[in-house]
Amino acid sequence: MDGIEVTMDKVGTLHDICLFRVRGYVDTTTSPELQRIINQVIEDGINQIIIDLGAVNYVSSAGWGVFVGEIRGLREQGGDLKIVQMIPEVYEVFEMLEFNRILTCYDSLEEAIDDYDFCHGLDLKSSHLTSATLTKNPEQWQTNQKLEGVGDFLPPPGRDSRSGRHITVARSRTVDDADLPLNEKIKKLVTENPLMGSWGIKRQLNSPRFAYTRIGYFKLRGIMKRLGLDTKAKRYRFYRSR
Repeated sequence: MDGIEVTMDKVGTLHDICLFRVRGYVDTTTSPELQRIINQVIEDGINQIIIDLGAVNYVSSAGWGVFVGEIRGLREQGGDLKIVQMIPEVYEVFEMLEFNRILTCYDSLEEAIDDYDFCHGLDLKSSHLTSATLTKNPEQWQTNQKLEGVGDFLPPPGRDSRSGRHITVARSRTVDDADLPLNEKIKKLVTENPLMGSWGIKRQLNSPRFAYTRIGYFKLRGIMKRLGLDTKAKRYRFYRSR
């Protein structure tokens, strides 16, 4: 294919994810062939797709249309199409055209693969990390973890039989996620899902839950580096420490 090279591979714990590694540029000339290849895979019954754009230096609106056009059908079948490893110049266009509201993107291929496996409840090298733990009700899980063993140390409300003094148990005030400082918003998202990369955190921050907190990708990466959360391994360690 003139201007584009595409290779395919099966990845994931169950080898049920189709990985497309694209090299070159994706525009009105090359996108029809890429569309044909993706359609063929979908017709073969594969509904979990990853597009690696690490070696792509340009994607036109027609190119993005190839990916966006397949999203609805894939998600109706329980699948998805995820983008990984975009270079900054490509991501700028991706965000400017607001395709980040439709397509899910990740910093690394590993994070995208883990996310698919994670949704299937597969063990990701750490037995305590399962979809039941993180995705079904992450906030309840965090509450349970934080409260585990608290009853052994906090006295019940009432009157101390020995001193006669009234005992009260202080309860922390619930703070709205939207009112949290930016650093705490980032930490909260990592605590809920350590698999989430910078793109995912950026997207979640710009949501009603966090009062549409807008932040540039490189600024976010800088903050995450300062917080010691810039790699998945560091996020796992932070997650386990909570």
